[in-house]
Amino acid sequence: MSEAGQEQPRGVPLRVGWHFPEGIQSRYADNVLVQVGQHDMIISFFETQIPILLGQPEMNKELLEALGTIRADCVSKIVVSPDFIPELIKALEIGLANYHHTKGRLAEGN
Repeated sequence: MSEAGQEQPRGVPLRVGWHFPEGIQSRYADNVLVQVGQHDMIISFFETQIPILLGQPEMNKELLEALGTIRADCVSKIVVSPDFIPELIKALEIGLANYHHTKGRLAEGN
């Protein structure tokens, strides 16, 4: 029988058992950088290191202007297929909607 005439095996739907290894660290990220490769996308998350400013507002402004840049440390980096990005966006949208819904309920309770 030719390859075209053979039946393709059907996928078996399996549930995902989410596992978080003991000792996994959570880090805060307030910046993101997305780089597009030939076959994948690299998403890097950064935490900015804001300098401590103890002076008067005018002095702090001068210090920040002289600094020019602030350091952003990469706290996580993931590489994904471009085909996965729509699922990632959908998950983020659902999570954000849930956050706003919960935040609204908490505000109503105060």
